Amino acid sequence: MSTSPSNAPYHHGNLRQALLEAALLILEQHGEAGLGLRDLARAVGVSPAAPYRHFDNRAALLEALAVTGFQRFTARMQAVAASQPGDPMAAMGKTYVVFALQNPNLFRLMFSPQLSKEARPGLRMAADMAFDTLRQVAGDDPRGGGRIRALAAWAKVHGLAVLLLDGQIAIRAGEDSEALLAEIIGGL
Repeated sequence: MSTSPSNAPYHHGNLRQALLEAALLILEQHGEAGLGLRDLARAVGVSPAAPYRHFDNRAALLEALAVTGFQRFTARMQAVAASQPGDPMAAMGKTYVVFALQNPNLFRLMFSPQLSKEARPGLRMAADMAFDTLRQVAGDDPRGGGRIRALAAWAKVHGLAVLLLDGQIAIRAGEDSEALLAEIIGGL
């Protein structure tokens, strides 16, 4: 399985980033089960040992992918919150669900219970940054109401995203998916 455009030898100054980008492609095409460091090396065109200079093992690769996912996710959430001053919570909610639908395997990896955030400080920090973006938009008050509002919004959009990904909520033929999302998410 090769995701590289050619079989030319790999020459690049940022191998770690190239490995992550290739791993993201493999993850989306074949799921987590399709990710192996040797396959990743072959896809990028480097020796089988090269990925081990950047990732101690497969678990470290998965963690790095999840961190990358949270960073991209957070950037999207921050951008939409800044560009939608009228109702940033609803805009962020829609962005959350769309991110999940566009990146289903990455989204599932980011929230996988197999990647314990307590044992992985970098992953914890990346996940916390995403939640802090939501919490800041929800507002913070001395009684913790902003946190509760952020948790309620997160539960709603995460549940919606998972239900859509699992096919429990189907978009019917002719149904406007954008309008459906807006209707469900409206009023966060």
